[in-house]
Amino acid sequence: MINFFKSLFLNNRFFIVLGAIATLFVISFSVGFLFVISQILLVFFIVALLFDGLLIFNSRLKITCERTLPRILSLGNDNETAIRISNLSALTMDVSVINELPFQLQERDVRLDFRLMPHEEKVLNRSIRPTTRGEYDFGNVNVFIRSGISLLERRIIFDVGRKVPVYPSLMDVRKYELQAASYSLNAYGLKKLRRLGHSYEFEQVSPYTVGDDFQSINWKATSKQGELMVNKYTDERAQPVYAVIDKSRYMKMPFNGLSLLDYSINASLIILNTALKKSDRAGLLTFSDQLETFIKADNKRNQLNQILERLYRESETKIEANYELLYINILKRISGRSLLLFFTNFESTYALERVLPVLRKLNKIHLLVVVVFENSELESYYMQTAKTTQEIFNHAIANKFADQKRQVITTLRQYGIQLIYTRPEDLSISTLNKYLELKSRGMI
Repeated sequence: MINFFKSLFLNNRFFIVLGAIATLFVISFSVGFLFVISQILLVFFIVALLFDGLLIFNSRLKITCERTLPRILSLGNDNETAIRISNLSALTMDVSVINELPFQLQERDVRLDFRLMPHEEKVLNRSIRPTTRGEYDFGNVNVFIRSGISLLERRIIFDVGRKVPVYPSLMDVRKYELQAASYSLNAYGLKKLRRLGHSYEFEQVSPYTVGDDFQSINWKATSKQGELMVNKYTDERAQPVYAVIDKSRYMKMPFNGLSLLDYSINASLIILNTALKKSDRAGLLTFSDQLETFIKADNKRNQLNQILERLYRESETKIEANYELLYINILKRISGRSLLLFFTNFESTYALERVLPVLRKLNKIHLLVVVVFENSELESYYMQTAKTTQEIFNHAIANKFADQKRQVITTLRQYGIQLIYTRPEDLSISTLNKYLELKSRGMI
């Protein structure tokens, strides 16, 4: 009986009709003949109420519900989910569905209303875009059913709850994986680079074809075969590639729902997966005021899964980064020349000057590529026309910050440090472009 009352709800029409009958009873004190009409309407109302209850609590009424979720949600991407509602009875029902979504999504529009015909099935598709990593708890699906009378409604709770982890963008990893292998990434904004010369790893001797480098002709093989033969070279393999991620408070800055750290994590996963596909060795280093994570560069089978699990648990700190400690740990832990993709954020020349000596030392030992984020929101605001005194003042401040960023870029280039200057949303493409460029030039 308790479950019965918990599942029973009064619809808006119940209160409207009951309120109208009550009003007639009040008016009947002045207009006598309305009292009999009010009584008749009250009886009809009670009969309709009982009949409505019998319809929605009919034992022959059967509704099923299934929820379809991905095994893993991808951070910053649109992930498709679905709810399948089936009416297995011969009754027509008005249905409202309330989907209990994870609190991280902060969505309030979760109620869907529709009519379900006899033996009809409805599929409710919904795209969700998670903006934080972690475990998302999808709760129950509450289905409210009403008959054509719609005085009452019955709630049926379907226990289809499930917890789904949100990992760094696996969709982008799959998206760029095959294209990066063939350099065919023009459609995604990636450049197809012309190779100048060749890298250092010999691949094979093959017959000359139009466009081959004349300097690669193998004269000894040519004399044996009686036709022009050339040496073929491939990208040098097994080179260590590290994603070095700054987790300090500066990386908490949000753009389009994601923090700079989240953009860096997504880009790191893509670039390290590409490095493994190209037979290089992938490694990871994260730090703030101390060394947080270190995975030595390797190309073993489970290397990417190990990196993915570590990235899944990374979060920003509230303190500044210790670059001196970073330098000491790199000297101790990374032997041999490596490609260091350094994800950080410098908003002023003062912030750069503090760490520039460390960056210059690292650049002498390794191939250092520093990622600097463009403040796209600040740039778009600066491009707007100022009309009031306050707006002119704000534009002057915005111009000062933009000038500071330009000085940071100029300083890094003056000291011969490789640079990626990009908007946060273009970070993955820009980083992959840089890696392919360095590979094609034989710099790693």
